[in-house]
Amino acid sequence: MSRTRSRSSDVPRDEELRLPRPPGVIRRFWARHPRLADTLIALICLLSSIGASATGAADARPLSVGGGVAIGLAVTGSSVLLMWRRRWPETVVAAAIAVEMLLLAITSSAGTLVFPLAVYTLAAYRSTRACWIGLGLGVGLVGALAFTMLAYGSISLQDALNSLLALAIPGLIGALIGVNIGNRRRYLEAVIDRSRQLLVERDQHARLAAAAERERIAREMHDIVSHSLTVVVALSEGAAATPDRDRAKDASTAAATTARNALSEMRAMLGVLRDGGADAPLAPLEPASPADTVEAAQRAGFAATLAVRGEPDAAPALRFAIGRIVQEGVTNAMRHAPGARAIDVRIDYDAAPLIIEIVNDGVTGPVAEGGFGLRGLAERAALLGGTLVSAPAGEGRWMLRAELPHPPASEAVGPASQNDDRTAEEAP
Repeated sequence: MSRTRSRSSDVPRDEELRLPRPPGVIRRFWARHPRLADTLIALICLLSSIGASATGAADARPLSVGGGVAIGLAVTGSSVLLMWRRRWPETVVAAAIAVEMLLLAITSSAGTLVFPLAVYTLAAYRSTRACWIGLGLGVGLVGALAFTMLAYGSISLQDALNSLLALAIPGLIGALIGVNIGNRRRYLEAVIDRSRQLLVERDQHARLAAAAERERIAREMHDIVSHSLTVVVALSEGAAATPDRDRAKDASTAAATTARNALSEMRAMLGVLRDGGADAPLAPLEPASPADTVEAAQRAGFAATLAVRGEPDAAPALRFAIGRIVQEGVTNAMRHAPGARAIDVRIDYDAAPLIIEIVNDGVTGPVAEGGFGLRGLAERAALLGGTLVSAPAGEGRWMLRAELPHPPASEAVGPASQNDDRTAEEAP
């Protein structure tokens, strides 16, 4: 059970590969019943080997009872081993060589069907190199025995040459067929394994893409919800604390407006996640305006200022990052320094790199570790090739500073805008 689970989790099922069916009814039948095929092959080899041994013995010299029993046992054993030829091809080749040498020694002739089939199996189920080694060993050992017997006068030169050719030629044919089929099988196995790996890599890339998309959605949700809820909380607390009914009404109206805007942003962002949503917006969300962020902080009762130098002619991705950085910096100041007397936002479009800086006072107590929002800002800056630093600035102040690659406004729009400095509200 555990083996099945690990295979299904690590390697896709072969059905996903959409492999074609092997051609031929007979080939598919033998592929589905390998044991039956090996049994029939072993039986055919046994019958042919016994017949060849008997014919060779009749042509050479009378065969003794002991020699006949030895030949019968050897031929039977080697033929039976063919049933496990796919698992132990080296053993089958060794047994076939031993049988050929025994036949040569007893009957003065060699050459059975077992040896070429064993060489074929070695090529098909092991390697081409192993096949040639097995063929060379068989021919070499049988040849050495034949010429040794020839030297002692046990056989004639014709019998020695016939035995050697009867072994070498069928063995060479079996080797060539086995090499062709084995290389083709190994090539197909390599292609199928590569296809499995590609399916695994495809699934891994899909999971990584899904994780990255979840991170992006979580970052956007944090930027929208965190800032809006912080402003709503500040406005609600101010409305509850002031005895002036008009100011409380204005604060409640501003809180409702902020909440509605946040809800609209969330709907626009989540619309792309609906399945089959034909009306889902395909364009990216509009970048948050630094001026709107500062204005929301001012409505919540904070002394927030915005100073802008140069023309905001940045690309959409850069403007989106600027808006989110300002939004996160002002939100953190409102949340972690509720007694802040100044939140100063400075954006320098003329600098190279572009500078976004948010400084606030009113920081008390131990410094907390960076949360999800700062990690998201660092990721945004890194994607644009910039840097982001959030650290104490001394005397109870905190600074969030980002530097993003951007050509100065003087290079982007020409010399006429070199002295064009625009300040929404100068910082004190």
